[in-house]
Amino acid sequence: MSLRDASGQLAVVTRGLTKRFDAVTAVDHVDISVREGELYGFLGPNGAGKSTTLRMLCGILEPTEGEGRVLGIDLREDPERVKSAIGYMSQRFSLYDDLTVLENLTFYARVYEVPRAERARRLEQMIRLGDLGGRERQLAGKLSGGYRQRLALTCALVHAPRLVFLDEPTAGVDPVSRRTFWALIRSLADEGTTILVTTHYMDEAELCDTLGFIYQGKIIAQGAPALIKSEAFRAHVVEVEAGDPRRASEALADWEAVEEVMRVGGRLRLVLASGALDADAVLARLRAQGLEARWAREVEPSVEDLFVSFVDKERKARVREQLRALARGGDGRG
Repeated sequence: MSLRDASGQLAVVTRGLTKRFDAVTAVDHVDISVREGELYGFLGPNGAGKSTTLRMLCGILEPTEGEGRVLGIDLREDPERVKSAIGYMSQRFSLYDDLTVLENLTFYARVYEVPRAERARRLEQMIRLGDLGGRERQLAGKLSGGYRQRLALTCALVHAPRLVFLDEPTAGVDPVSRRTFWALIRSLADEGTTILVTTHYMDEAELCDTLGFIYQGKIIAQGAPALIKSEAFRAHVVEVEAGDPRRASEALADWEAVEEVMRVGGRLRLVLASGALDADAVLARLRAQGLEARWAREVEPSVEDLFVSFVDKERKARVREQLRALARGGDGRG
């Protein structure tokens, strides 16, 4: 099936999307599919390739390889049409600090060619949507981080796009503003707007319909959070309350059966490498080393647990490949 045919019910679809900067591959053969009306979370650490992928999807960067369609528009053939059809909120909010809230919205309404007859109604809708009432005459440069964030979002939505790209929209914003912002974009998605958002906050990722985990430019897992947990994540997650969390953490970190140990308050949270092990095995391990453990129990894995496990597997696979390459090189010299 061609990419054109595959994009029938999809807001975004890519195959082999790649971006290189000289010798550096920032995005490596990425395949993603985003359904219409979906809230898709692109999750990964800083430098993983999230923003570069988003800029290709927005028509800002030309792909080095691969293909993609956004709202049925070919990224390579018509990037300017892509730009006019979508909403885009960059990491650095593109607001004019010396203009008021209303002046910023009016400016973007003109840029996006909102018809004059609809403009006043649309601006009023955006003021309500962003809870910016009473701040229309306030300079954007004087707004708090949370209100600047909401203004930037409403500027990206002023022309009523069917698809919105949000690049790290809550970076550097306080927790209350983050929660308010996510309630807003969740409601937009529920009303039918397709949203693709990049983030490195694991708690935000839990709120998405579908997740794409990206690491070193590659998609390492993709799907609905519940589906990834049930099908792709085979390890167990165990919480432990130990008498001496520090010593228990050190003891468990040296155990090959444990992929990750995290301190969560006075408790330990473990990602176990082997699905054959369970909470009883963890208790037995600690007690065999003379350490007190009050209880241990299996818990539902979080998105952070998933990401840590996937990244750990990816790292180990790369190390194995490097060792095989060295071995082949050694054979050649012999």
